[in-house]
Amino acid sequence: MIELVGDKITLTEATTRHIDELYYWKFEEKEQAAKKWNGPYIPEPEKTMEEYRESWEMNYFITDQVPNTLVILAGNKLIGTVGSYWIDKHTDWLETGIVIYDKRYWNGGYGTEAYKRWISYLFQATDIHRLGMSTWSGNSRMIKVAEKVGMKEEARIRQARMVDGTHYDAIKMGILRKEWEHLSNPGFYEV
Repeated sequence: MIELVGDKITLTEATTRHIDELYYWKFEEKEQAAKKWNGPYIPEPEKTMEEYRESWEMNYFITDQVPNTLVILAGNKLIGTVGSYWIDKHTDWLETGIVIYDKRYWNGGYGTEAYKRWISYLFQATDIHRLGMSTWSGNSRMIKVAEKVGMKEEARIRQARMVDGTHYDAIKMGILRKEWEHLSNPGFYEV
């Protein structure tokens, strides 16, 4: 069982209880505040609890030993997830992301610490050359978190995302292994 312990958070593999809690945050919680930031331009189909549980088992590993998602715990409370998915496995193009579902944990450094540990874990557990992240220009918090972990803006596709009737830019950011290694030397990325 993977468990990455930080000052504010712990990243760990999801248990059945965690998956049930995530189902609540994704489909049952009334406000759905996280969906206003996490890809609001991509419609998410409704799933039954059983379908959601099954989706966790499909393609769970990005490599033989490395899961594509870990849950974020603050104490014993599940607050979100960090994740990754292949754009192109043949060229090692892996995208990453983070969602903090419980808005009481926004703007408190939980997301930055979780994302930093996730990026570090992925570089340490694989031989991947580069990690990326995609968002939209209206999600300034995600852009700031990506910058804090050392990512640089690599592409801006102008007015490519529509949110609430307004066009926003699509943003692609990334970090190369050599950049992560440089940042790791002074303890920036210690895990």
